[in-house]
Amino acid sequence: MRIPAHSVCTAIRDDIVSGVFERGSRLTEELLARRYGVSRVPVREALRTLESEGFVVTRRHAGACVAEPTELEAADLLEVRTLLEPLGAARAAQRRTEAHLKVLRGLVRLGQDRARRGEGDDLRSLGGWFHETLAQASGSPGLIALLTQLRHKIDWMYAVEPPARPVDSWAEHGAIVDAVARGDAERARVLAAHHAERAAAGHRPRRRPGASGVGRVRTSQPSVNSAGVRN
Repeated sequence: MRIPAHSVCTAIRDDIVSGVFERGSRLTEELLARRYGVSRVPVREALRTLESEGFVVTRRHAGACVAEPTELEAADLLEVRTLLEPLGAARAAQRRTEAHLKVLRGLVRLGQDRARRGEGDDLRSLGGWFHETLAQASGSPGLIALLTQLRHKIDWMYAVEPPARPVDSWAEHGAIVDAVARGDAERARVLAAHHAERAAAGHRPRRRPGASGVGRVRTSQPSVNSAGVRN
């Protein structure tokens, strides 16, 4: 069975974001095909997609390599996200469904409870699910795609310091959901803008490791050609 290129693309992107493949390292079709248990065809397609997204560049005499974004490029992306997330929240106030509200309220309750208990291990992932759901609630496929791509690239370029007062951060999440539930687009936009600006202050550019060649490969990495494929 032919493995979809988008599954291979997701696997390679995840490994770039997590640092398995270091910035500037080569991405050979042979290495990637062997790593993910697929043929070179979906790998080639995935690399073209990742190049269009800015994760991969093609260099003369070297082929495909992990991109090496500058701090200015990283700062630009962070600024763009602080502009787009409020737009997404405003649209969510106009287009959200009851299903979206149910998920958002559930995430807020869980996040607030974990924050009060000082159980911060899962708060970042919960925050990611919250913002992903809020974007989905905007009902705008183009905006959803942009925010998703920005989230991946910012996770790759930045280390994020946890908020000093996570209870306050989750209170902001709750206020955004309340505005979305009321259909108050302007209030949702203002609250989301304030929250995005505060969150941006906790981002620190990741330092590039000193040496890079062919990317590091974890021997425990499962192949893409398995039941555990993430789409």
